[in-house]
Amino acid sequence: MLGTTVDVTTSDGVADAYLAHPDGDGPFPAVLFYMDAFGLRPHLRKMADRLASEGYLVLVPNVFYRAGRAPVVELPEFIDPAARPGLFEQIMPMLRELTPPRLMSDAQTYLRWLADSPLTVDGPVGITGYCMGAGLALRTAGTYPDRVAAAAGFHGAHLASEADDSPHLLAGSVTAELYFAHADEDSAMPPEQVERLEKALSEAGVRHRCEVYAGAHHGYTQADTAAYHAEAAERHWTELLALFGRTLAR
Repeated sequence: MLGTTVDVTTSDGVADAYLAHPDGDGPFPAVLFYMDAFGLRPHLRKMADRLASEGYLVLVPNVFYRAGRAPVVELPEFIDPAARPGLFEQIMPMLRELTPPRLMSDAQTYLRWLADSPLTVDGPVGITGYCMGAGLALRTAGTYPDRVAAAAGFHGAHLASEADDSPHLLAGSVTAELYFAHADEDSAMPPEQVERLEKALSEAGVRHRCEVYAGAHHGYTQADTAAYHAEAAERHWTELLALFGRTLAR
């Protein structure tokens, strides 16, 4: 398995990204991996490596690249509840600047970069996203339906809010198969939003499955945080690999 840092030129600058893929020249099915709010860091690289070891080329862009190269925010090795307020004081201004048009302009660039890579197979890609990345996965699938075969989101935040630009409002444009796994103890995705997302996807005829992982908190896949839930994290891997296994061309 090979892992390296690559630069992706966007309309607003240069996004640094982590690229992982199996040994050899491929081609491999492509996966766009959207980070959580804590950003591109060693744990996400390990997750990308694990996914790549299953036969995929995985691109993990630094979504906060406009503020600098990763790590944009200095993180402790382990993120406990006491550290979160100070970290989010630094993260929230960057999040507010990431409007849907900016994010989808970036997404178009990432998808084009993957399509142009000699290491990837022809055809649409898979997407996986975590926390804020789950919303990006859904938004990308709805904005570029011809480029996305499957998208998954885990412990997503505000996927079906009452905002005019909520990601679930793009359900009617989605052609990919979707999978979402919510945490049952997650104030960022309360039951009414879980129900609203399910209704939107069902009414739009989207192939999908939404599940709620019992006993899991927001961030359950992130082993470098106090929210990590080992059983839920392994369940996420099982579902993600099954989704990509049945939807991505090899």
